[in-house]
Amino acid sequence: MSEQSTELRETVRQRYAAAAVQVTEGGTACCGPQPVEVDENFGSTLYADDERAVLPAEAVAASLGCGNPTAVAELREGERVLDLGSGGGIDVLLSARRVGPTGRAYGLDMTEEMLALAVANAKKAGATNVEFLKGTIEAIPLPANTIDVVISNCVINLSVDKPAVFAEIFRVLRPGGRVGVSDVVADDTLTAGQRAERGDYVGCIAGALSFAEYREGLTAAGFTDIEITPTHPVADGMHSAIVRAAKPSGVAWASTSTR
Repeated sequence: MSEQSTELRETVRQRYAAAAVQVTEGGTACCGPQPVEVDENFGSTLYADDERAVLPAEAVAASLGCGNPTAVAELREGERVLDLGSGGGIDVLLSARRVGPTGRAYGLDMTEEMLALAVANAKKAGATNVEFLKGTIEAIPLPANTIDVVISNCVINLSVDKPAVFAEIFRVLRPGGRVGVSDVVADDTLTAGQRAERGDYVGCIAGALSFAEYREGLTAAGFTDIEITPTHPVADGMHSAIVRAAKPSGVAWASTSTR
């Protein structure tokens, strides 16, 4: 990894660590934790009231995503779900409720503070079918061909090596598995420099792929049935989008060893 990439990853880690600490410390206040402030295009307001109501307040407050991937992933009873960049655990806990006791929901995050918050939230929620893992989304610490659905909420944008992320998602999905993520996607007309002018990596904007680049990256990794649907604008020429794709049913990863 280049020095610049290392610095960008550390900037992201520090931002999310600070957000976790803010929520944790807010939990000691009389009125409970306050949501991490971003804007109306990001955070817990993108979830329905009934979803927020069944979760610990700290999980809701720590939400920093640009969508609600559990609402579009069509999770089914008994499935194994992986949330990339799981943060305070909001999408993992919602997924765990959808897949039920015969399913399992994994959360992957590189930030110790967020992992600690997520584990505490799972305990408060009484969730027994969840597991949080420390690692990066470019090197997922799970065996190949074991996950039914991969979700993510405005995190792939932050990766400094998106082809590696797509390859890793493809590796861990079982044949016939699927992707249902929310992410920020740029208009094809915007240059990398123009995207950078609209935000920074921590704001989930500067690292955004264009619609064409996103599709090309998923195709190169082996995915089919790719759909990228914008849901709402987050900046001029930048959109929150739902990204769906599938791993062909007849394709299994050659190795089953854990990364």
